[in-house]
Amino acid sequence: MSTIMVMRFSRDSFIVISCTYFVNMTSVWCKRLSFKQQFLKFIVFKMSDHEDINSDFQGTESGAAKFFPQQCSALRKNGHVLIKNRPCKIVEMSTSKTGKHGHAKVHMVGIDIFTGKKYEDICPSTHNMSVPLVKRTDYQLIDITDDYASLMDDGGEIRSDLIVPKNETGEELRQKFKSDEGVNVTVLNSMDEEVIIGIKPGTK
Repeated sequence: MSTIMVMRFSRDSFIVISCTYFVNMTSVWCKRLSFKQQFLKFIVFKMSDHEDINSDFQGTESGAAKFFPQQCSALRKNGHVLIKNRPCKIVEMSTSKTGKHGHAKVHMVGIDIFTGKKYEDICPSTHNMSVPLVKRTDYQLIDITDDYASLMDDGGEIRSDLIVPKNETGEELRQKFKSDEGVNVTVLNSMDEEVIIGIKPGTK
C-alpha cells in the first residue's frame, strides 16, 4: 500500500503534494478524511504484491532516485536489474510459454556488479522489476593511506572515503602507486554503494 497526499484549496481544484508513479495497478479507490476545514484528501493505491512499495518510497524520499520500474519483458541481457535487492548485470534470460492460467514467466540470471555473486529470479513477463541506476566516475589517484584511496575528480575536489579493494584491481593499484606511476581509477556507484572497479593510465 502507498499513500499520496493531495491538498485541496477549492471545490474543483487541488494540488498534488507528493506523488510516485506506479504501473500494474490492481485497484484504485479514494478515501476522504473528515477534518474541520476538509482540505485534505488521501488517494490510496493497492499495488501488485510483486512490487516492493517500501523500496520505491525509500528510493524517492531521499531526493535522488536509486532505481526505476521497468516491465520484465523489456529487460535485456547485459542490462541491469535488482535481484534480492542487489544491483546485478543480466547475463542470462529465458522466457517460458504462456500457460492456461497465467502469464509467461521470465527466468533471469544476474551477477552482482560489486561482489560478483550470482543471483536468479523468475518474474511474470507483464510485471515490473526494479532497474538500478548505475554510474561510473573516473578519478585521479592522489594517495593511499591506511587502505583508503585519496581521489581527485575533474573539478579538483578530493575524497578519501573509498577503501582500496582487496582483489587483483587493488593489488595493481598499490603497485602502481608505489612505483610512482600516474593512475586514474574508475568508481562504480549504485544503490548507495561505491567501489573502485578499474584502473587507467594517468598523469602525475
